[in-house]
Amino acid sequence: MMKKFFAKAYIYILLLLLYAPLIFIAVCSFTEAKVLGNWTGFSTRLYANLFSNAVEGGNSLIAAIYNTLIIALVAASVSTLFGTFAAIGIHNMHGARKRAVQFMNSIPMVNPDVITGVSLFLLFIFLHFTQGYASVTLAHITFCIPYVVLSVLPKLTQMNPNIYEAALDLGATPRQAFWKVMVPELRPGMISGFILAFTMSLDDFAVTFFTRGTIGLETLSTYIYTDARKGGLTPELRPLMTIIFVIILILLLITNIRQMRAARRAAVR
Repeated sequence: MMKKFFAKAYIYILLLLLYAPLIFIAVCSFTEAKVLGNWTGFSTRLYANLFSNAVEGGNSLIAAIYNTLIIALVAASVSTLFGTFAAIGIHNMHGARKRAVQFMNSIPMVNPDVITGVSLFLLFIFLHFTQGYASVTLAHITFCIPYVVLSVLPKLTQMNPNIYEAALDLGATPRQAFWKVMVPELRPGMISGFILAFTMSLDDFAVTFFTRGTIGLETLSTYIYTDARKGGLTPELRPLMTIIFVIILILLLITNIRQMRAARRAAVR
């Protein structure tokens, strides 16, 4: 009885520590107080300022949001494409070679972001690659691909391997069999991988900081870092963080609901 009580208490405390700061920021986004934690009455002025650009350094903030979204979308899309092909290749391997490649795919996910950022920075310097949009996007694609591979591989394991062969036997070309047979089966994993890659790119700071160069490219993470070094955070960042959290939460809920429905349909079959 006590063991069950402590297990539940541990989970509740963990959830509280994870979500209490997010809820606190969301609540404080509905007040005009510049100091986080002060409540001066309910107001949506910070949201209005955010969308009307009526904030000090507003052009830089909007530019940082724009850069972040563009880089995240491109990185997530490209990494989903290459990660899916890589997962298919890994799935078709056997024995020690497959285990070795899976191990190598796991290294970037457990490798500290600082080391990844410095390594890519030195690589771009060695190759005389101009740092900016292209270098940051390539860096984000690099560390996002392993997450997509990890999301797609379980779907390949669950898929009946005879379906693809049956499509070929019925006259489909390899390309037709891939798009009409494999992609529908892998779609849930690809969507999960895309969302995960998008979130990782959106959240990244260390890799972006080391690979953006000196041209003044700002993403949301580097903007917040620069803003914090000035002595405090712009109040309009609170509603922005709340909006991002809500969007990510909605995307995850949609993905989970889709997976649950797909599992139910599979069980009925």
